[in-house]
Amino acid sequence: MLNVNEHIVRIHIEKLPEGVYLATSEDVQGLVAQGRTIAETVEIARDVARKLLEAQGDVRLPAISESFDYPLIVAG
Repeated sequence: MLNVNEHIVRIHIEKLPEGVYLATSEDVQGLVAQGRTIAETVEIARDVARKLLEAQGDVRLPAISESFDYPLIVAG
């Protein structure tokens, strides 16, 4: 069963010259997160998005459906 409070927030992640990762989002205004790894950056971005969405109130984001695409990162 899906949690109706879960939404998809698209983030953009880039590796900075300093070796850290920076996440931003066009879906959630003000979302900026930085971490040492992609996983850490995603987790921080999730927390920042949650707090920003709570503060912004009624923001329209796509709800998670029964099926959706998810980029799987595999080290090689």
